[in-house]
Amino acid sequence: MDTNKIKKGLGRGLSSLIGETKAEININKVSISDLVSNKFQPRKLFDEDSLQDLTNSIKERGIIQPVIVRKSNDDSSKYEIIAGERRWLAAQRAGLHEVPVVITNVDDLKSLEFAIVENVQRNDLNAIEEARGYQRLIEEFSYDQEKVAQFIGKSRSHIANFLRLLGLPETVLKLIETKKLTPGHAKILVGLVNAEFVANKIVEKNFSVRQAENYVKIFKIKKHSFKTSKDANLQALESSIIEKIGINVLIKNKKNNTGTLVLEYKDLDQLNKIIEIIKSNY
Repeated sequence: MDTNKIKKGLGRGLSSLIGETKAEININKVSISDLVSNKFQPRKLFDEDSLQDLTNSIKERGIIQPVIVRKSNDDSSKYEIIAGERRWLAAQRAGLHEVPVVITNVDDLKSLEFAIVENVQRNDLNAIEEARGYQRLIEEFSYDQEKVAQFIGKSRSHIANFLRLLGLPETVLKLIETKKLTPGHAKILVGLVNAEFVANKIVEKNFSVRQAENYVKIFKIKKHSFKTSKDANLQALESSIIEKIGINVLIKNKKNNTGTLVLEYKDLDQLNKIIEIIKSNY
């Protein structure tokens, strides 16, 4: 695709994208069983309540907007869905045997672009699905972040921020995919060595994004702020405490087993955290 011809996909809408392809003018009726999922579909999770609402709507009024399809490369008797997979699923639930389709002649890149634009346009993708869609454009179709931003109609920083989410642990990605964590929460976790621990705490405490930001300050401890203890057992104990409370700890133990326990705080939030821990346990 010529970069100079790229326009903002979301600004144009799907109808304009269809206009750039060789689409049949007439809307066709195709058997539901002749349709297959889009192999480039970035959306993996479908909200059950929303899908049921669409099913009920289709039962009453039928499918108003046709499904966009292309001939399947894997099976010449099938059509691959480019946009409208949710409508196809709801139509099956509604007991329909046929669905209206617009048949297009597009390549893999255009198929992926269709799928991403439709879902982003309707806010149907969770943050991880959206990020993986951008990643696929970059890795499989030689887009760069600027080109993705131009096509999607988002800022380059938006694309970069979403792509950074993919560096989070898989367990955290699952929390984002299931919408237990918002993209706002997720951005806070990027770069944290204990992102999984913090993510679980955010979910457990039902923190807002602002509360999560304040909580994360506790864990942003400068490395090497203390000299590490030489004794391996003490190092392990220090690490265990740090993991539990998120505060930098130094244990100094003398030969007669007397010594000091030092808890470092960087601001009043961390000091209050230490005080809360002590008060709640003693």
